[in-house]
Amino acid sequence: MKKKIKIFSLLLLLLFSISLVFGYLFRNEILHYALGKIQKKLETKYNCMLTFSKAELLGLSGVELQNIYLIPKQADTLLAVQAIKTKINPFGIILGTIQIKNLEMHHGYIQLVKNEKGRNFDNFLKKDTLSSGSSQNNYAKKAYQLITKLLNLVPTDMHLNNLALKINDNGKKIVFTMQELKLTDKKLKSKIEVKEDLLKQKWNLEGTADPREMNANLRFHSVDKSNIVVPYLASRLGLQSHFKSIQLEIKNIDFSNSEMHFEGKASITNLTLNHPKIACKDVSIENAAFNYNFLIGEKYIALDSTSSILLNKLKIQPFASYSTEKDTIYKLRIKIPETQAQNFISSLPKGLFRHFEGMEAIGSFNYALYLEYNKNQPEALVFDSQFHKNKLQIIKYGEADLEKLNREFTYRAVENGILQRPILIGASNPFFTAYENLPILLKNAVLTSEDPSFMKHRGFITEAFKQSIIKNIRTKKFARGASTISMQLVKNVFLTREKTLSRKLEEIVLVYILENNRIASKERMLEVYFNIIEWGPNVYGIGEAASFYFQKRPQELNLNECLFLASIVPKPKKFMWQFDINGNQKEYVVKNQNFIKNIMLKRGLLTEMDTINQHLPIQIKGMARSFLKIKPTEKDTLQEIDDIEF
Repeated sequence: MKKKIKIFSLLLLLLFSISLVFGYLFRNEILHYALGKIQKKLETKYNCMLTFSKAELLGLSGVELQNIYLIPKQADTLLAVQAIKTKINPFGIILGTIQIKNLEMHHGYIQLVKNEKGRNFDNFLKKDTLSSGSSQNNYAKKAYQLITKLLNLVPTDMHLNNLALKINDNGKKIVFTMQELKLTDKKLKSKIEVKEDLLKQKWNLEGTADPREMNANLRFHSVDKSNIVVPYLASRLGLQSHFKSIQLEIKNIDFSNSEMHFEGKASITNLTLNHPKIACKDVSIENAAFNYNFLIGEKYIALDSTSSILLNKLKIQPFASYSTEKDTIYKLRIKIPETQAQNFISSLPKGLFRHFEGMEAIGSFNYALYLEYNKNQPEALVFDSQFHKNKLQIIKYGEADLEKLNREFTYRAVENGILQRPILIGASNPFFTAYENLPILLKNAVLTSEDPSFMKHRGFITEAFKQSIIKNIRTKKFARGASTISMQLVKNVFLTREKTLSRKLEEIVLVYILENNRIASKERMLEVYFNIIEWGPNVYGIGEAASFYFQKRPQELNLNECLFLASIVPKPKKFMWQFDINGNQKEYVVKNQNFIKNIMLKRGLLTEMDTINQHLPIQIKGMARSFLKIKPTEKDTLQEIDDIEF
């Protein structure tokens, strides 16, 4: 028996040796056959031509290619390389895993072009048809397989020089040239030159990288220690940005118990952003870091709650997940642990909260937000926001002096960046209407239309936020806000009407401070609101509005006039389109005012007695009548003749 096993083993060894000899003798033929299959696949599947002038095997595992071109049909060249030399681990081939040991590549480029003909890389963006089977939904397995394949293609030793990435986006050109890159003994060094119009930069990329152990620690910075200006984003998106350095660490990638796990850290220093939708000036962050811990299971992807974001001195603990186990469910949780208020203020990005600059506070707080959205049951959205303060007190205000609400002050609206005429908010203004002189019907009509729970809430309405989130997700755009009267007041008195992220964030924080520190009473807030909001073209405050529309004082307004004024608050400059050529309100306008009236009746804010003799259409009598598109009557014509002086 032993003799037979020995003979069989010798035969296997002989067969293997013959195969090696045969493979070595015909290695170039085998290489050309393999390359031919690749060429055919690229032509049939991606409509691209792959050509080269030389393809030769060096020894048992080396490959040399020269003058390689990848050209999509009827499009610009996608890739061109003068010379490539590489070695592949032969044992990896035997085991079915291709691992590149080392790589030399010289003088070449990848070119991405977008023009009137289209994009020269579109064919490679086509989605492959997924194979059937349960594994197609196994996120962990697919992610680990993909990462493993990609890292196996990264050589453990590498020397690249004079390789470029060229981008031409309808004439907007940018070139990244890797002058040199070396990876030896897990140490990586690279020099990159960047050219975009008149902008020229030189970058350094250095650190450690081990593709087999799946870890890296890399630092990215400028050669001359100046800030790196991020190219392309300015010309493409209008986003100006620059930073001092970026560090990226990847470690502990593993796959066990049907779950993939990887963690690491990313940090950036002296980041500056400028975009008209972010803020009206530069936004800068001195230090920011992201300690991440990702988990990928069979049917879920999650950013674990052990992750953290450091923004200067502020620590934020995020959690996010996407799951398809039963329904498609998105979860988001943001937690700010107990934090000193002054550390929070000083950590805010400069330029993003400019009205808070110079603010001082004592005490501390903690905050938690939780959001859960089921794609198949959007109405079941969960939204919870909890803010807990501990002896929190603002001792010095910044640019936004909230205390001015309690004294007489001058208000100036801003229209298209232009300051409007000053409006004095106080008894010195003859049009000013004190809270006690506001018609109760007008107060209730405006509150019903704009913010029914104003007297009870503390600046925000959770249910309104929920409905806003649901609609914005459905429409995939910001289609609905959740603005309260408190938010409108802060926006008008302390902020501008610029549509920026900065303004919205400032509005939210200022409203919280105003409402939860009881800086002004609800009655005073409502008094200021009624005296500053726009009611028409160059009409500010209810005193001016009552005169402009009805030649009355606010106390003299009837129910229908109050309903009309409440209905035009959202779009006061468009009131004239609510009337027909005879000066009567259009049907849809009357329906809207009746809708407000019926809600007031249901809530006990009106009685049937209040509506007696209030069914007649309103009559515009003040200066507002000149804005209406009214067809002149015979009476109007006779009056005009009487007014002519002979």
